[in-house]
Amino acid sequence: MPNLRARLLVVLVVLCGLCGFLTVAGSPSATAATVPGSLSFDGTALTVSGGRFTDGHGREVVLRGYNVSGETKLAENHGLPFASVADAQKSAKALRALGGGNSVRFLLSWAYAEPVQGQVDTAYLSAATAQMRAFLDAGIRVYPDFHQDLYSRYLFDDDSWYTGDGAPKWAVDLGNYPDESCGICFVWGQNITQNGAVKAAQYDFWHNAHGLQDAFLTTAQKVMAYIKQNVSTEEFAGVIGFDPYNEPYAGTYDSGQASRSWERDLLWPFYVRFRARMDAAGWQDKPALVEPNLFWNGNVSKEEGGLLDAGSIGSRYVFNTHFYDQKAISGILMWGNASDGQYVSDFGTVRDRAAALGTTAVVSEFGHPLNGSTAGKAPTVLKAMYQALDSRVKGANWWTSPAGSGPVLSGSQWQWDIYNGRHSELMNGNPDKVQTSGDAWNDEDLSAVRLDDNGVVTLRQDARLLDRLYPSATSGSTLAFTYEDRSRDGSTTLTWNPVPSSLPNVSALVGSGQYGLLVWRSGSGTAPTELHLPASFPTATTTVVSDLGTAYAPPAYTSSTPIGTAPEPGGTGSRRLLLTDGDSGTLHYALVTNGATAPSATVLNAAKAELATWTASKFS
Repeated sequence: MPNLRARLLVVLVVLCGLCGFLTVAGSPSATAATVPGSLSFDGTALTVSGGRFTDGHGREVVLRGYNVSGETKLAENHGLPFASVADAQKSAKALRALGGGNSVRFLLSWAYAEPVQGQVDTAYLSAATAQMRAFLDAGIRVYPDFHQDLYSRYLFDDDSWYTGDGAPKWAVDLGNYPDESCGICFVWGQNITQNGAVKAAQYDFWHNAHGLQDAFLTTAQKVMAYIKQNVSTEEFAGVIGFDPYNEPYAGTYDSGQASRSWERDLLWPFYVRFRARMDAAGWQDKPALVEPNLFWNGNVSKEEGGLLDAGSIGSRYVFNTHFYDQKAISGILMWGNASDGQYVSDFGTVRDRAAALGTTAVVSEFGHPLNGSTAGKAPTVLKAMYQALDSRVKGANWWTSPAGSGPVLSGSQWQWDIYNGRHSELMNGNPDKVQTSGDAWNDEDLSAVRLDDNGVVTLRQDARLLDRLYPSATSGSTLAFTYEDRSRDGSTTLTWNPVPSSLPNVSALVGSGQYGLLVWRSGSGTAPTELHLPASFPTATTTVVSDLGTAYAPPAYTSSTPIGTAPEPGGTGSRRLLLTDGDSGTLHYALVTNGATAPSATVLNAAKAELATWTASKFS
C-alpha cells in the first residue's frame, strides 16, 4: 500500500506491501442466494482472454474499486479488515453506492492465519471468509491478497518509530535477525532497503531459509482450499484470483545479481510454485495476480524489472503492479500539483508490459496521502491517476487522437478503511504508543472513507472523483474511453478534457456537466455493454447519445431496449447503463452526460450527427 512518506528528499519511497499468509482446509460448504438484482448475464466467473478480463459472455470487464483494507495490518481486529461481518456489510454497500466500486483487493495476514508453525487458525479463516462473503453477496468481485510490509511487525522493537506486518512471530524467531534500525529514515519505506533486520528477513524468505517459503506456500494452499469450501458456487464465481505476495523485494541481492536477474531466478519461480498451489486448492481456473519488484516503475527509486524474462505468461497470470508518485509524495521533487496527462506514460508502460507478457493488467494499489505537507496535491494526483487508468491519451489531446487510448485499466485505490481516525492500535504491542489517527500504521492516512459520529460511512474525498462512469463490461473490444469527472481541487473545478468547439452541439449538450464517451467494436455476444452510473447521474437527468439511439432519462432495461438502465447486482442502490447492439464487428459509440436539461430531439439528433462524423473520421 501507499505511504505517508511525507516530505523529504531521500524518498527511497516505496510503498506498502503485502505478504499473504493464510491457510486451512475445510468445513461444510456455505450456501448463499443468488446476488439480489442480478440479471441473466450477471455473475459469471472471470477469465483472462486476449489480453483482457472477460466474463462468461465474452465481455471485456474492467475492475474498479479499493483495497479492503489497511486494518488487516493492525492487531486491534486480529488481522481482519473489519471488526465484524456487520461492518463488512456496511462497508460493501457504501463502497458500491458511494465509491462506485465493483471489486476489492481483500487483504489477508499470514501472521494470523498461521500463528503457530504448521497450524492454521480456522477461526481466523472463518472470520475472514465471512467478511469476504459480505462483498461477494453485494455483487462485488474479490481478489484476496497476502499482505506484507517490511516483512513482519515482529521484527520491530516495541519503542520503534516504525512497524511492519506479514510474517508470524515464529518465522521471525527462526532467523535470529539483528536489532532493527533504519538509521536516518524520513519515510517508512526506507526500511525496505536500509533496515538490516528487514533486509535479512526478506532475503531468507526468497531463498527459502528455514523452509519459510515452503511453509508460506503450504499455508496459502490451505487458505485457498478453505475459501473455496466455505463459499457458495455463486460466490466463488465472484472471486477473481489471488495476489500471492505484496510488493516483493529481494532484501539483499546475491553477488552479481540485480533486480532483473532476481525476478528471473527467485521471484518468478516462486510464482510458478504458488500457481501450482492454486491448482491443488481448486483455483485452477482463476489467475494468479503477480507483482514484479516493487521498484520496477518507481519515479524516484527505480530498478530494472517488470518480469522482463518471464516470457509469455498467458491467461493463468495477470500482471499486477502498484503506482505511487514518489516525487509528489516527497514534497520536494514535485512542487506543484499534478496536471492533465501527468501519468499517462507511467500507466501506458503498465499496459505495454502486460501486452508483452500476453495477459491483462491491474494496478492493485495507487493513491496519495490525505495528511501531511503534500496532502493538498491529492485531488490532482488522484484525478490524473484515474485519467491514466481510463486512457493513455491526455485530456488536451483526447478528442484529436482517441484511437491511442489503449485498453481501460483495472485498478484498486488504496484504501477503504471505515475506521480511519478512530483506531486504537497498540503500535508493536506497546500500550504507551496507542495509534488512533489516520490509518494507524506508520503515520499513513490514505483512506477514502471514515465513519461519522453516527456510524455512517462518509467519503473523505470528492465523490465526483471516486464515483466514476466507467465501462464495467463491454460487449466486444473497447477502442477508446474518456471521462471528465469535473472533480474539485478546493473550490476549483478541474476540467482537463472539455468537448472541443469543433463539436458545438455536443459541447452545448454537455455544458458544464460531467460526461463520458465510450467507443467500442461489437463482439458476437448477446449480453449488453454496461457502464457504471455514478450517483451524480440520476436516471431522470441522464442523457445518452449513441449510434444505437438517443435517450434523455433512459427507460428500464429490457433485452429489446437499445439504451436502458438497471440496478447493479447486490441491492446497494447503485445503477448501470446497458447498451444492446446485437451485431458483430460494428463500430459503436455512446456519450453519457448529466449536463443537459430535457434536451429536444433536434438537439439530440444534432449531437448524434456530430459524433457519428467524428467517430468515423477517428476510427476508420
